Amino acid sequence: MTIASQAQAGILEPIPALGRYLTCQLRVGASPQAVLRALAAQADGEQTMVGLGASLVRELGAEVPGLKAFSGITGARIKLPATPADLWIWLRGSDRGELLIRSRHLETLLAPAFDVQEIVDAFNHDHGKDLTGYEDGTENPEGAEAFAAALVAQGSGAPAGSSFVAVQRWHHHLSRFEAMPRQQQDHTIGRDRESNEELDDAPETAHVKRTAQESFDPEAFVLRRSMPWAEGNAGGLVFTAFGHSFDAFEALLGRMSGAEDGQTDALFTFTEPQTGAYFWCPPMRDGAIDLRAIGL
Repeated sequence: MTIASQAQAGILEPIPALGRYLTCQLRVGASPQAVLRALAAQADGEQTMVGLGASLVRELGAEVPGLKAFSGITGARIKLPATPADLWIWLRGSDRGELLIRSRHLETLLAPAFDVQEIVDAFNHDHGKDLTGYEDGTENPEGAEAFAAALVAQGSGAPAGSSFVAVQRWHHHLSRFEAMPRQQQDHTIGRDRESNEELDDAPETAHVKRTAQESFDPEAFVLRRSMPWAEGNAGGLVFTAFGHSFDAFEALLGRMSGAEDGQTDALFTFTEPQTGAYFWCPPMRDGAIDLRAIGL
């Protein structure tokens, strides 16, 4: 059995047409075991993906090596909110009504133990572009390199085929970005918007240069599966990065936030994270989420 076949399939598949993110908290005094077993049986890891927070695993008296709560980056020069949660569900599909029905069903299933605290609807914009018009995830690893970046290998602590995911909801101040001259926009991202070619003359603060994954030691590759969100005329990006640990994400965010060398990523001139949380995505077994590692 390959590592990829053990993983929740949505980690490795392309971004869907539509997504819906549910962030949930365990109710004080509630026992989550029965609810989690029911959720694991229904979640297929492809259309319904599941991540568990460190606080929930701890409440169950279990431990997943490598799992922790997001607490920001030491030395960051910008705000990196930490909004830990117990349970994260990513619904993937192509029909908004169907996603609504599924999420309402899940809310009922979770109700004996969990409160759904936030729901964010997301979508695939212009074949994988951010709302700024720039392609997102250009440098994503592919094939075996994607498996190595995103999935826990056999004998690496956490169960093989599982994954750690960092989730941040970024709010774009789009009017700020729209007010920039085109060259400034390109230099903020570090790419030409039309060709998607990296710009050699972009400043060192350009996002592409700050996050060149191969420039870290060790290399900091993550598998990005981010999706734009919108509500009214506001919008941004649900940044979602899967890794075999949180190390690569923290290296990237450390450099972006100025903790590494005092220079902040030019993205922060028009966008900012409003949430930040870590989750562990269990592997699959016989078509269902495998919770044996946490005693279920």
